[in-house]
Amino acid sequence: MSASKGNLLLATALLVALTGCALGPDYQRPELTVPQRFRGDAPPALDPTVDTALAESDWATVYTDPALRLLIQQALAGNLDVQIAAARIEQARATAGATGLVLFPQVSLSADRTRNKQSELAVGAPNIPRDLTTNRVSLTATWEIDLWGRLRRSTEAARAELLGAGYARRGVVVGLIGDVATAYYSLQALDEQLAITRRTIGTREKFVELTQARHERGVISGLDVATAEAQAAAARANLPELQRQITLVEDQLSLLLGGYPAAIARGEATHEPGHELSPEPPAGLSSSLLERRPDLLLAESRLKAANARVGVAKAALFPRLALTGTFGTASQSLGDLFTQPSNAFSFGGNLLQPLLDAERNLYQVDLADARKREAILSYEQAVKGAFREVADSLAERSQYEAFEHEQDARVSALRRADGIALARYRIGFSSYFDVINAERDLFDSELALTAARRNTRLAAVRLYRALGGGWAAAASEEAKN
Repeated sequence: MSASKGNLLLATALLVALTGCALGPDYQRPELTVPQRFRGDAPPALDPTVDTALAESDWATVYTDPALRLLIQQALAGNLDVQIAAARIEQARATAGATGLVLFPQVSLSADRTRNKQSELAVGAPNIPRDLTTNRVSLTATWEIDLWGRLRRSTEAARAELLGAGYARRGVVVGLIGDVATAYYSLQALDEQLAITRRTIGTREKFVELTQARHERGVISGLDVATAEAQAAAARANLPELQRQITLVEDQLSLLLGGYPAAIARGEATHEPGHELSPEPPAGLSSSLLERRPDLLLAESRLKAANARVGVAKAALFPRLALTGTFGTASQSLGDLFTQPSNAFSFGGNLLQPLLDAERNLYQVDLADARKREAILSYEQAVKGAFREVADSLAERSQYEAFEHEQDARVSALRRADGIALARYRIGFSSYFDVINAERDLFDSELALTAARRNTRLAAVRLYRALGGGWAAAASEEAKN
């Protein structure tokens, strides 16, 4: 082996060894002290088979209403926010692909033909031809040796941003499922309030007829008739407002489905014992479930990208080494272009050391460090915010469920009171105002019970969403694209 070849191999080995290092810190997840359980969570279940996370449940097993399932499927297929998020994934994938290519030699092929004619009056040797035609074909390869890991850190940041785009889409899907369920349960509650109002209107209008008949017989005064008519009108006045709210929620749900404002088909709310209307959280929820939340994964991917950008900024302080090689042919005649004598090649290296921009690059390092610190704080903020959402949802569901239970008992008692007051009024043992008060209290309590049932459902939806519920469906939808 000649000395020149030995030196070449030694230089190549040195370059390979140098390219193995990369400036900047390798990513490590921040060490956060998090509670083992959520505030308001029940004690862990003794039976290990019960330790099934609500977040791991598919949305189709949580939301059992067939009409709601169909709406969620339509939303996943047609929602524009989901499609926008998918387009952003494609953008991030293209960026990551283009960034990764810089690690490899950049090869270009060129071909040109030039013709020059010298002036007859130009000073020169008499034997030099005035007309000169040159044909060239060349293949050029340029490769930047990643001595300090600048290119690898850039690729690492691009991959983290690609993963972040996927997590962002998962977050959109999880939020969409929750928004559709929220709108659906709100519609059911409004439908129920509308039915209660119409039933109350019918009852009060019949009572108007009763008071008019008693007034004609001289049993009661005209005051009772006027009061009964006012109560019926008050109930009828609720109809336009309820119908307005129904229209607005239907339009909102139509937009979530990716369509234009239209009526929404839905099932009738039922409250039979044992009928599952909302997801039931298991006892002993583990704080590790928050790692499935798309927003936390997105915050961490942004932190990974910021960490890699620190390495990029630090590598910019050091010289860049690029190798360039060209092989081609050149001749005056096209027929001689690919013959042995026309071959030409060149090989060289370029070492670029920033001088005038050195101070600017130092500021870029400071900027990258500051952005990384911001990303760490944002990640910590997202984690703490997630724990708060779960704790709030647990408290809401527990308290709303207790309120619903008491409100249901109140409605049952008021129904008995209303029946007793009306029966006593018919036989003259009770005043008209006893009937009015009992009926008005019953009407208000029935509306309040409907709102309580809605709030219990919505709290369960928020809990499922806070735990990252629907992440599996989001991952599945992401895989399809």
